[in-house]
Amino acid sequence: MSERFKGKTVLITGGTSGIGLATAKRIVAEGGDVAVTGTTQENLDAAGRALPSSALVLRNDSSSLEDIAELEEKIAEMGKGLDGLFLNAGYGKFRPVEKVDAEFFDHMNNVNVRGPMLQMAALKKHLNEGAGVLLTSSVAPFLGGPEAAVYAATKSSLATFTRSFARDLAPEKIRVNAIGPGPISTGFFGDVTPEEEKELKAHHSKMVPLGRFGESEEVAAVACFLLSEEASYVTGSEYMVDGGMTLR
Repeated sequence: MSERFKGKTVLITGGTSGIGLATAKRIVAEGGDVAVTGTTQENLDAAGRALPSSALVLRNDSSSLEDIAELEEKIAEMGKGLDGLFLNAGYGKFRPVEKVDAEFFDHMNNVNVRGPMLQMAALKKHLNEGAGVLLTSSVAPFLGGPEAAVYAATKSSLATFTRSFARDLAPEKIRVNAIGPGPISTGFFGDVTPEEEKELKAHHSKMVPLGRFGESEEVAAVACFLLSEEASYVTGSEYMVDGGMTLR
């Protein structure tokens, strides 16, 4: 395997499971150092076992202003700046429009929109010249799926952030891109029975030209390209990793 990240340090929010953890593991395998955040103790423990002892594994909630300040402090204490920042933390829940209330709306926006915006504001000063920044968007804004209005709107915001951040940070030679996963095998459907999951996967797979769910490692491969210097002339772009789901 290459050493694209040798001597580099990358922070991945939401990096203790799924796409985030797969990306962290690949960066380590390619010579880099990582810091990852998460909120679930089980995932924090698993990430601690999967990553080398030099990795920073931090309980951190992107919806919490106090946690954002703490994250900035931890990165400052590392003292070497960031060569990559993957703002991946987020979640999705789905409700019909008549069931959306203020609590549901506000919490998802606090995690998926306010969190990445304020994390970017806090961490920008720690980005080294030439760093790569990556945000996680989604196929959802392109699909207009039922019960997905709030989730899709939050992910559309991240695509907008990507373009604006790319303009803002270009003078400092910092690139900003987004990655848009389609259906990925990462507990996509939440708390369902094995039979229900099988049916849902079969249904969604029919919507994908490649005819299957993706794996976290397949998204991580694209994420690592965008975070690495191989993507030195790529900024303001949104890469869909969706098996062709958003083809028009």
